[in-house]
Amino acid sequence: MPPLGEISFFVRCTDFGEAMKRFLLFALVFVVLLFSVWISRPVREELSTTQSVFSTAFDDGLQPLLPLPVPSEQPLLRVSLGARLFSDTRLSADYSIACVSCHRFDLGGTDGRRVSIGIQGGRGGINAPSVFNSGLSFVQFWDGRAVSLQAQVAGPIHNPLEMGSSWRIVLERLAADEAVHRDFVAAYPDGLTAENVADAIASFERSLLTVDARFDRYLRGETNALNALEIEGYRHFREFGCISCHQGVLLGGNMFQKFGVLGDYFAGRSITQADLGRYNVTGRDEDRHVFKVPSLRNVALTAPYFHDGSANSLGKAVAEMGRYQLGRKLSDDAIKAIVAFLDTLTGQQPIQSAVQ
Repeated sequence: MPPLGEISFFVRCTDFGEAMKRFLLFALVFVVLLFSVWISRPVREELSTTQSVFSTAFDDGLQPLLPLPVPSEQPLLRVSLGARLFSDTRLSADYSIACVSCHRFDLGGTDGRRVSIGIQGGRGGINAPSVFNSGLSFVQFWDGRAVSLQAQVAGPIHNPLEMGSSWRIVLERLAADEAVHRDFVAAYPDGLTAENVADAIASFERSLLTVDARFDRYLRGETNALNALEIEGYRHFREFGCISCHQGVLLGGNMFQKFGVLGDYFAGRSITQADLGRYNVTGRDEDRHVFKVPSLRNVALTAPYFHDGSANSLGKAVAEMGRYQLGRKLSDDAIKAIVAFLDTLTGQQPIQSAVQ
């Protein structure tokens, strides 16, 4: 049996160790709570309209929320060419599909389908994202495989389930059109090429910004642009943590994230190739089920939601996000408020005549 002094010393050391563990745990919890309070401060409704947009945008202290900018100047002839090509069925093998077929202007730049329909009734494997504001997205497609709008154009043209065509076929058809050939020569030093077709379409798509949403006016200091329920939804959006992924000028579109951060969205279902997300691009296990975070601009117009189109209403999508991304069950009142806030992200829609 050890002497009483050794036992006393051992007890003191044990108590000290436990005390240190408790202190460190308390300190960690305190830091986390302090950080949470800092990034979710209440919206400052008293902002003056004379304040700069940047003071409002950085109100959260975490990521900027900015109004959509005024569309940058694009070469008019190239934009006009792109607008014509956007609705030109000659880009598809059987003359049945155009870009506008899957990116309709009356549906927020989407097609309203769970997955898109291509030539000969072929069904794609993924939900069509909106073309509106796509020029501000950091990459294109759900899996980010295209780094620019120009690179994105080639995808649907060559996809056998979409347009099922090729640059050779497209260029032959366009070259036979004297007016199109003449305009390409006028717009580009090297005339009609695959690169210039892609650039013209991308130039047009960059012009499709849905400016002046009510939330944009709110960010600029027009505090009465949102009603009480919408402001409550904005508060939930921030405090629940939605803003950690849906941020920036697009409220999304500027980062990748796993679908199912705090819950397994894919459990109990047959996994499709589209479900693998960015893994299809990188081949890295850590990129399984990782997708580009979609923009929430005009989200009230773009049902159904998610890469698989599985949520047919905005309320259901919000509830699913709460469950799988935030790890919490949202109340009906919270969902209602968040949906009301998301409705304020609808901006001025480009007119259909732009693609005639």
